[in-house]
Amino acid sequence: MESDIEQVLWTAADIEQRVKELAAAISRDLASHTPLLLLGVATGAFMLVADLARHLKLPVLVDFIRVQSYGNNTQSSGVATVSSCDAKINVKGKHILLVEDIIDTGVTLSALVDHLLERGAASISVCALLDKVCRRRVGLTLPSNGRLYAGFQVRGGLRHGFRGALPKPPIRGSTQTASLPELQVRLTVHCGESQY
Repeated sequence: MESDIEQVLWTAADIEQRVKELAAAISRDLASHTPLLLLGVATGAFMLVADLARHLKLPVLVDFIRVQSYGNNTQSSGVATVSSCDAKINVKGKHILLVEDIIDTGVTLSALVDHLLERGAASISVCALLDKVCRRRVGLTLPSNGRLYAGFQVRGGLRHGFRGALPKPPIRGSTQTASLPELQVRLTVHCGESQY
């Protein structure tokens, strides 16, 4: 797999520093939104949720929700469904920080924001480690008091490695699909035809 790596995009130290910066900004901007519900989107965000929770300087609740727009396909269907009914914590009246590993087309995130607003969330902000702006098909509209926090903007190529089987692997760029350990993240995020 190492021979497939073209370049290291962000080292473990880069990622750790950026997460601390995001947590500081969130702590400052959302200080009056407590307790803040960190709502991880699917399981891909669990490491980012944990790292943010450690660095935030305000009280938090943590839960996860599953949403999908891929189904059994390799490309987004363009329609997102909330597949695990709801978060276990009642979101009515809660200030929510949706935590995503990557924002891609925006379809899933947009549907999730609408879903949470329908259930009475007091506010919704979003934090994503990677933001794939060039792939956006749906504009991300947050409530007037919502904010978007993005760790890194990514362009084309394969991205993998935010944590996983190794202690702290960097995020690397590759042109080939590789078989990865179970906990590593593998995303193909081309601007154009996606090979997800």
